[in-house]
Amino acid sequence: MSHAPSPEPLLSPAPEWSDAQRKADFHNWLTELEPVHGLRPGSLRVASTDASFRRYFRVDSQRGSRIIMDAPPDQEDCRPFARVAQLMHAAQVKAPQVLAWDEAKGFMLLTDLGAQTMLQGINRDDPRANHDWYLQAIEALIAWQSASTPGVLPPYDEALLRLELELFPDWYLARHRSVAVEAELRRTLDTSFKHIIHNNLAWPKVYVHRDFMPRNLMLGSDGLGVLDFQDAVYGPITYDIASLMRDAFLSWEEDFCLDVTVRYWEKARKADLPVGPDFGEFYRGVEWMGLQRHLKIAGIFTRLTLRDGKPQYLADTPRFINYIRATCARYRELKPLLRLIEQVEGIEAQDAYAFGRV
Repeated sequence: MSHAPSPEPLLSPAPEWSDAQRKADFHNWLTELEPVHGLRPGSLRVASTDASFRRYFRVDSQRGSRIIMDAPPDQEDCRPFARVAQLMHAAQVKAPQVLAWDEAKGFMLLTDLGAQTMLQGINRDDPRANHDWYLQAIEALIAWQSASTPGVLPPYDEALLRLELELFPDWYLARHRSVAVEAELRRTLDTSFKHIIHNNLAWPKVYVHRDFMPRNLMLGSDGLGVLDFQDAVYGPITYDIASLMRDAFLSWEEDFCLDVTVRYWEKARKADLPVGPDFGEFYRGVEWMGLQRHLKIAGIFTRLTLRDGKPQYLADTPRFINYIRATCARYRELKPLLRLIEQVEGIEAQDAYAFGRV
């Protein structure tokens, strides 16, 4: 999970470099590009940092601003980004265009989709004020899914789902909560994970962005742009709408989530996407997919904090625990996982759970 370039401060800092050779390589590359793309190197400034090892800079040019991705090749592989960007364009989805790329050194020049994410433009106090943006997001998602072709993207299969789920016990339970993942607790997790994987793999497969949420959607005069797609896979159709409506960084009441999700389902059916004829069944699938995602993200955000020194991410974990409890409370097969979570969190069992908001 990584993040899109965000609005710059009024006085954005120039990039800092811990590696003198990489700094020299970067400036040599930028100098070579200057006449070809009309760049103004003196305007170079930080656009955003990333949850991964990527960094983004912004630089002015004679044809508007550009984004530069700094992705050290020993830590990041830019090839999936370039490949999925092409798929996005082929699907008529607005995504950055790769203008130049030094694959060996991990520098990439991109078109700039703007400086404001959908998350930053959202009115958190009035869900309806954001309705049009969510409808635009749905249109982009349906265009992306409608272009799906088997065998193009890596499979989102049982092995990958299980690998992601194990982030929760490995990082959140064992390292953050200091819980011994063994005996009955381990058996409860194994059984619950089996149910989650079975339910999620039962859904037809399409292209999956894998982080389709307002933080990675850019507001523009010509529609929403899509970023952070380099981890795209071919997997359950329920995934991206779950990402959109059960966001890692903000929460909505269930009535708004239902409203947007049913609008997606209706439009998807008209586009002949395999969402099924029963919305209730589809919504159940979205809940199970969201559960898998939130267990994974709780583990990832713990890892970002404990391993990578980025403590701001762990502050959002109560949101995920709330999502997890709300879903587990709805389904008999997940009640043991609910009791496990409540025991770990020191939460007294309740008869009902609020959806979404923390």
